[in-house]
Amino acid sequence: MSPVSDPLRIALVSLHTSPGAEPGSGDAGGMNVVVRHQAEAMAALGHQVEILTRRSSKDMPAARRLGAGVTLRYLDAGPLKSVPKGDHEGFIDEFRERARALGPYDIIHSHHWFSGMAMLPLARELGVPHVQSFHSIAADAATPLSDGERPESTGRMAGEALLARESDAIVAVSAAEAETVVERLGGSPERVSIVLPGVDGHLFHPAPERAHPSTDRGYAVVAGRLQPLKGLDLAIEALAAVPEHLRPELVIAGDTSADFDGYIDELGSLAEKHGIADLVRFVGPRSRVDLAALLRGARVVLVPSHSETFGLVALEAAASGVPVVAQGTGGLREAVLSGDTGLVIESRDPLVWAAALTEVLSNPDLARRLSVAARARAELLDWPRSAGALISVYGSLLQVPVCA
Repeated sequence: MSPVSDPLRIALVSLHTSPGAEPGSGDAGGMNVVVRHQAEAMAALGHQVEILTRRSSKDMPAARRLGAGVTLRYLDAGPLKSVPKGDHEGFIDEFRERARALGPYDIIHSHHWFSGMAMLPLARELGVPHVQSFHSIAADAATPLSDGERPESTGRMAGEALLARESDAIVAVSAAEAETVVERLGGSPERVSIVLPGVDGHLFHPAPERAHPSTDRGYAVVAGRLQPLKGLDLAIEALAAVPEHLRPELVIAGDTSADFDGYIDELGSLAEKHGIADLVRFVGPRSRVDLAALLRGARVVLVPSHSETFGLVALEAAASGVPVVAQGTGGLREAVLSGDTGLVIESRDPLVWAAALTEVLSNPDLARRLSVAARARAELLDWPRSAGALISVYGSLLQVPVCA
């Protein structure tokens, strides 16, 4: 397609968490990374992008530039403080009213259901296409946790179903998420597109050498928001079952959100119960630069989540040339190619996980093969490719050729 003469004016909406925040802090997770990097990559293609989020502190300005062509706007909706994630349902209408004064936009792309419920009615009012991305999809409280996140607030499950039915397009980050949108939420398959996330292969890169002396057991990493959905208890129990002479330190990077105060204490108690408290280290949220350094120094990265629509940290670990051991759930089966770029475990038995960890830690040839293949695959999945695919979705809705 040839580029249009004018760039698209794109609104990316993330009501409850700011893509300007450091991932791993509070409710800032993989979604924040995806929104920000896709925004920057679309701007590099010549489009104008505004990211709309809630103002959660009086110190936040009305707007700030995140880079050429990307503006982050903070909207006053709800109190000027951080609140539990579920409370954001009460700010949807106020957020929509603040957004009404902005624009004009050619397309509105909402991330997470709070954003969609705020912006779908406004998009209809303005005659602008509305694109929805979920990043996580709730499951009924009566189903196993592996089916999805629990609804944090009363309207979530109905809201997600409405957005799946009524939005002009749904962008999923994996085939697994696309299937959930269709089967659980009733979305039309023809309106669902898969746009895989990317990774910054310059920031996330392998260490010059991956040799580990036999006297150095090194460390394993778990990174992300610290909440039960992420399965950190499994990581601790699996580590405890690894033979002592191979057992690495476990570095846990991330922060608890307001919904899960005290969760770190629970994990600490679990480590103490298994006699490995001295090997479990909580390092808090990391900057992107620090996270990249942490990953490339690791011997293995664990992703024991109950549910992931993709599992971005697995791709970041791959770019860092580090083997991943991941739970076989949702998009993790696509983020990690089992036996090729890492090991996907179809069990939550700590002994099964320990056996997989032991295999990676005790077999340098296997670890090296997984590392090389992981990096090679990550090099194919960069942010310009992801942004180009997203712009193609927008162009199909607008029925114009676009620069992608």
